[in-house]
Amino acid sequence: MTRAFILFLFVPLAIAQPGLAQRSKPATRPSGAGCGPLNRQVLRCPELGFSYTVPFGWVDRTSDMQQDAAEEDSPEARSPSSPRAENSRTLLAIFERPPGAPGETVNSAVVVAAESLKDYHGIKTAADYFGPVTELAEQRGFKGENGPYEFTSGARRMVRADYSKQRGKLEMWQSTLVIIEKGEIVSFTFVGGSQDELDELIGNVKFAAGATPKK
Repeated sequence: MTRAFILFLFVPLAIAQPGLAQRSKPATRPSGAGCGPLNRQVLRCPELGFSYTVPFGWVDRTSDMQQDAAEEDSPEARSPSSPRAENSRTLLAIFERPPGAPGETVNSAVVVAAESLKDYHGIKTAADYFGPVTELAEQRGFKGENGPYEFTSGARRMVRADYSKQRGKLEMWQSTLVIIEKGEIVSFTFVGGSQDELDELIGNVKFAAGATPKK
């Protein structure tokens, strides 16, 4: 079940499905080779070959999500029948304003997560990952606008799908981009009030020069 402070944000399996990244632990790899933390509004992840520039004034809730996940994965909190997901990580979770704060617009957000591919049976490509993602989106009232389809960010080929949902007078848009890199499913989820806003947020992802990852 999605954590409360994510509000109406539907994100891929890494965040929204019980027993996956919801029960992940903060990354323990050395920061020089891993991902983060934020430094001068930039998340650098040389391990997976990308960086993300956070819009000025946005709220960083990454550590909160990691802490919540660690507590939920404790023996006391975890159901004996719930699978562990030690190989799932929340790399970035940022919001335009504090989750729960009143506002007349969609609380735009960006969530980046990484999950071990070996934890998923039957998923071999990034496109395969969108089957359960789209099912979850529809359960939450979103409709698919297209996809999944190939999308290029810089020199990197990714797989993307777009969704929308009407909330009263507001329209919420979400785009999820996925790559498979070094045995991990890396998902970039963007939420905003328009397609133009999503495109602007997506433009903040920068990939290092190198081989094109498996789609």
